[in-house]
Amino acid sequence: MSSDAALAIDVRGLNKSFGGKHAVKDLTMQVRQGEIFGFLGPNGSGKTTSIRLMCGLLTPDSGSGSCLGYDILRQRDQIKRNVGYMTQKFSYWDDLSIRENLDFVARLYEMPNRREAVDQALTGLGLKERADQLAGALSGGWKQRLALAACMLHRPRLLLLDEPTAGVDPAARRDFWEELHQLAAQGISVLVSTHYMDEAERCQKLAYIAYGKLLVMGTAAEIVAGQRLSSWAIHGEHLAELAHRLRGQPGVDQTVAFGSALHVSGQDAHALENTVATVARGANLRFERIDTSLEDVFIYLMNRSGAEDKPS
Repeated sequence: MSSDAALAIDVRGLNKSFGGKHAVKDLTMQVRQGEIFGFLGPNGSGKTTSIRLMCGLLTPDSGSGSCLGYDILRQRDQIKRNVGYMTQKFSYWDDLSIRENLDFVARLYEMPNRREAVDQALTGLGLKERADQLAGALSGGWKQRLALAACMLHRPRLLLLDEPTAGVDPAARRDFWEELHQLAAQGISVLVSTHYMDEAERCQKLAYIAYGKLLVMGTAAEIVAGQRLSSWAIHGEHLAELAHRLRGQPGVDQTVAFGSALHVSGQDAHALENTVATVARGANLRFERIDTSLEDVFIYLMNRSGAEDKPS
């Protein structure tokens, strides 16, 4: 168990396999109290399994740690009573109203002031006017609010959110993140997995996992700086052909299309600049040095994570 009371999650050396697949490999991670911590990685990278290991829903094959001061191996019941877990898939009852869904969840937690807690949740997340609407008739954004309200009913100290905004429109995503920042300001810790880079940049700290391995952890600025990538944007026509020509050229570690531009990145800044200038001028293209983005870095990390770790 962690002796650091400022840590909401403190796990070390977690491993989990399913049959012949090593889903999580030696995961060591810390999340501070009141922190919004972003957990990123491609599909099948082990994010969901890692989240479940950290909150006691799954037992690791090896490793140890604590969640909210409770041992993840021996005190799982205490962890569950202090954690709110929002799954990827909407998991409430379509044929019950919003109020009935929340009341049912309150019963599961054996809450003594059930009616008051449900009323507070409805008001707090702007659901009061829709309280009698069936959950099955809600849009993605309103289903998301219902799921968050259900997570918050028992006043958890830690929220574990597994891709909570997948399939939700941009306005609903923005509103959802405003809610998360308000909760964090109240001292609630948030661990959220996401595929969206704009959401990742709103997190106070990030971790990136690929093929079961934690590759980097830190603030967005620390992660970008740590890869030491120089980047250029090239504008013009026939960029797909240009990307093919650039691959393997001196200094070029990565080419990625971003809208009407081609981002070219590499760790050897001098060689990269010479290559970009030579190729772009020869094709009469416009090119400019740009700041390496978080998305550039995550694509780079995924591509460099090692062929031996990729699923066959």
